Amino acid sequence: MIQVEHLSKRYGDLVAVRDISFSAKRGEILGFLGPNGAGKTTTMRIITGFLPATSGTVRVAGFDIFEEAHEVRKRIGYLPENPPLYNDMTVWSFLSFVARIKGLPRADIPGAAEQAIARCGLTEVAHRVLGHLSKGFRQRVGLAQALIHDPSVLVLDEPTIGLDPRQIIEIRSLIRDLSGERTVILSTHILPEVAQLCDKVVIINRGRIAVEESLATLTAEMSLEEVFLKYISHDEPLLEAHAREDGA
Repeated sequence: MIQVEHLSKRYGDLVAVRDISFSAKRGEILGFLGPNGAGKTTTMRIITGFLPATSGTVRVAGFDIFEEAHEVRKRIGYLPENPPLYNDMTVWSFLSFVARIKGLPRADIPGAAEQAIARCGLTEVAHRVLGHLSKGFRQRVGLAQALIHDPSVLVLDEPTIGLDPRQIIEIRSLIRDLSGERTVILSTHILPEVAQLCDKVVIINRGRIAVEESLATLTAEMSLEEVFLKYISHDEPLLEAHAREDGA
């Protein structure tokens, strides 16, 4: 469903993402792990078409994000770390607005908004102004806008950051329910979230992929915390080797 191959992103002399490759199958929840500044958000923005790459390819359901961006966007729902909500709009009017932007036929918009509201547990606040909602409900609205066009791929960037424990449990349960036929990429640095939700793990560190493997395989002999520390603290020789190759 998602195939990332040799993806790189440079900002002048700074290399944010360096020659990364990984994949996610249909129905799979992939945990995209890494310390702060590792390149997670940059990668998510490239996959969703919000940021151009310097080199490499990304395919979603066989469509190239750079050459067939319109087809890819029809198949991807994106929840950024800070959902871009309009605080003076109601939940219903905001979701209807997003549906129009995403190209849903006018006749389908009310039904799509109603379905997204019900699916994300927003019925009781459907006609409330966004600026008056709690952080938990605002995060649910962010998920609803990502789902409004019924995409086959969901890309979620730190979906539970800043939430209280009850809200975290609710959002994690919602993410689990939303998977199945959908492919989900969950970018986070919260290890328990990955352990509870994900089928597969990709760890990125300093812009490079440190490991790509199923969660079951990675945690067969050690905890996810131990796996994470192993791959972010023992890659210096690898990085130095790559640096020599790049300079060769």
